This record gives sequence, structure tokens and C-alpha cells, in this order.
Amino acid sequence: MKKSTAVLTAIALVASIFTTSCSKSKEAKIRIGVIQLLEHPALDKNYQGFVDGLAEAGYVDKKNIIIDYQNAQGEQANCVTIAEKLINDRDDLIFAIATPAAQAVANLTQTIPVLVSSVTDPESAKLVKSNAKPETNVTGTSDLTPCAAQMNLLKKILPEAKTVGMLYCSNEQNSFFQIQLAKAECDKLGLKYVDGTVSNSNEIQQVTQSLCGKCDVIYSPTDNMIAGGMATVAQVAIENKIPTIVGEEGMVMSGGMATYGINYYELGKQTAKMAVEILKNGKKPADMPIQYLEKCDLSINYDTAEKIGVTIPDSL
Repeated sequence: MKKSTAVLTAIALVASIFTTSCSKSKEAKIRIGVIQLLEHPALDKNYQGFVDGLAEAGYVDKKNIIIDYQNAQGEQANCVTIAEKLINDRDDLIFAIATPAAQAVANLTQTIPVLVSSVTDPESAKLVKSNAKPETNVTGTSDLTPCAAQMNLLKKILPEAKTVGMLYCSNEQNSFFQIQLAKAECDKLGLKYVDGTVSNSNEIQQVTQSLCGKCDVIYSPTDNMIAGGMATVAQVAIENKIPTIVGEEGMVMSGGMATYGINYYELGKQTAKMAVEILKNGKKPADMPIQYLEKCDLSINYDTAEKIGVTIPDSL
């Protein structure tokens, strides 16, 4: 009887140690929550670059870290719900892709480290005290569009253009910020401009159509809503023989004519390096300046240009 009891006790002890060991092993895995505003090529590449960058640094999903990816499908209410979930899960770090997603998280936690990307100006979005010194639990990478280079590209391809239609979502802070930069560049180049703003995706076709009678070329920055509906913009623009200069490569792939923009995949990898600094080296977001991607890529959709009747200069 005593031997049986002893054996049972030993088994229970071993089971307890095994369970505790497994529990500790699970707890040892770093949890990274991801909230992405919506699906479109730029944001998707941003996320993939982040995952690949972490893997290159030895942080592999389902091996020694757990990545909880959530997509808000373009809805601000979903951003808040997802942010609440990630915070309640006590993730070690949260990666927020696009300004509305970043704001939803930043408004709900001041303790969990938050990395943002695809955010044009974190300072004006009130995510940090300043881009040079955040002084909050938020830092990350900016997708600031090279507006000067884009407007110069417009002039090179379309030297006779006089009026630019500015197509963007009035609800996106990052878009408003970029449009102001674009307008300043237009002023330098002697270009006039007219606004075409949308507040939801259902308005994209109508607003694009209205711009076609008022401008020689349509410009859209790295606007999430317009990027998501770029196929519609391209269809209307091509039908009306209106060229489009856009904010990034994904929009060109969806039918835009040309851009000189940042590489969102590389931006994601750069953000991953910042994550490693936080997770491995104990750095605080408050002390980490917002980073920018220096290299930009020229992208041209020759099929779109041909349909519109635009000849791309050999110099490009």
C-alpha cells in the first residue's frame, strides 16, 4: 500500500514538473500582436517585411515567438476592438500598421511597447511627443512620401500638365499631411490643383469621375482608402485618358501610371530591427526616434501609360 502511494506520489510529482516545465516553455515565447488597418499591397508588404525581418534576427513565428495577426478590414470600430484584445492578451509588443490602427492602440495603452509603420507623421497623429524623441511607449517607421520627387516625376512625364487633381480620403490624417506637402511642391512648379476628397470607399468612383473634367493628371498619396480602391480609380482614369501619379508601387500595380515611392517591404524589415532592439536589448520606445526609409523606387505601369496615350521619356 505504501509502495503504491509512493509510486503515485512520484508520478504526480513528475507530472507536476512536466506541466510546470511546459507552462514555463509556453510562457517563455514572446507574444507580438499585430493590427493592420486593411488589406492592400503596401500594408501587406509592410507586414511581411516585418515578419521576415524578425525571422532573420532569429525570432520565428510559432517557434520562439507567437505572432497574433489581426486585420480591421478598414473599420475604425474594428481597430478599437482588436486593440482591446491585444492589450488584454498582455502581448510583449504590438505592431500597428497604418495611422488609424496605431491611434487605436496608443489611446488604450501607455505601458506595452508599440511599434507603428505606414504612418506618415506620428507627431501630427499625436502618437509621439516628437518624431525626434517620442517620449511615449510608441515609436516606429514613417512612410513619408517623397512628394518633391513625385511632383518632379509628374513634370517629366507630363510637361504640358497645368492642373493636378488631388485625390485622397478626408478622414486620414496622413493623407492630409501629404497633400499639403504635394500642394507646396505644385506651387514651386507653377501647377494649379483641385481637391477630390472621399470619406468612404463608395465615393471613390464618383469623385474620381468628377476630377476627370477638372484636371490634366490625378495625384494620390499613400492613402489607405484610395490604395484599397485603386483598381476603381485606374478604371475611371483610363476611360477618361487621365494619367495618375500615385504614392507607392502597390498602387501602380493596381493600375496607377507611375510613382517614385518607398518600398513597404523594406520599411517592414526596418521596423523589425527596431523590434529586436526592444525585445533583445531592452530599448525603450520613448528614446527611439521615428525612422525613415532613405531608398525610394521608381515604378511605371507601361500598360496603363499606353492605354492613356502617354509616352514615358527614355530618360526614366
